[in-house]
Amino acid sequence: MARQLDEQIAGRFPVGQRLRVLDVGMGQGTQALRLARLGHQVTGVEQDATMIAAAREALAAQPEGIRERVRLVQGDGRDTGVHFLPGSFDVVLCHGVLMYVEEPDPLVAGLARVLAPGGLLSLLVRNGDALAMRPGLAGDWAGALAAFDTTAYRNRLGLDVRADRLSALTATLAGIAAPLHAWYGVRVFTDTAADDARIPDDLETLLAAEERAGRTDPYRGMAALLHLCGVRG
Repeated sequence: MARQLDEQIAGRFPVGQRLRVLDVGMGQGTQALRLARLGHQVTGVEQDATMIAAAREALAAQPEGIRERVRLVQGDGRDTGVHFLPGSFDVVLCHGVLMYVEEPDPLVAGLARVLAPGGLLSLLVRNGDALAMRPGLAGDWAGALAAFDTTAYRNRLGLDVRADRLSALTATLAGIAAPLHAWYGVRVFTDTAADDARIPDDLETLLAAEERAGRTDPYRGMAALLHLCGVRG
């Protein structure tokens, strides 16, 4: 996903431009810190106290030049209008968040409002068109059949959450003046890997295969996650 994001940034902004980035639901700050290391000004928003504590700890371990490019805010991603002015950011990330939000449209609209014209909105969501893949590959035939007719599922943390369909999010992005510019699949081949699986020796080959599948039909449509990139009009 990081490679996909970098591809979209490189295709939209001049080389070397320091971008204003907002990462909503940043978790432990993996993407926020990565982008700060690339020279961008990053604001991270996270509601979970444990996650933001981990992000602060990771940030504290960075060199001063990187620390001064990152601002961390503990808060709800649905309150972007409270914290930020319209058009404040060149890039807005919302990765792995929408599955926990019952009504995602207001959140996505709020993200688009803080984007500057021509800005990039990056969403990572659970693929509602491929929910049957994981139970089907695991031999859970009843679970696979049930997954065809729903966007609800139970994640690996045991939480009941929701997925998004590409067609619905495409319509949402068009409706908030940030129409879909590109989309990718994420975790096409590796979704069934155990969380504690050993990193393989041929990791680069694995990543190359995932990256190729994530931009190629019909494989990307079967991915566990979808990475959607909208551009603010």
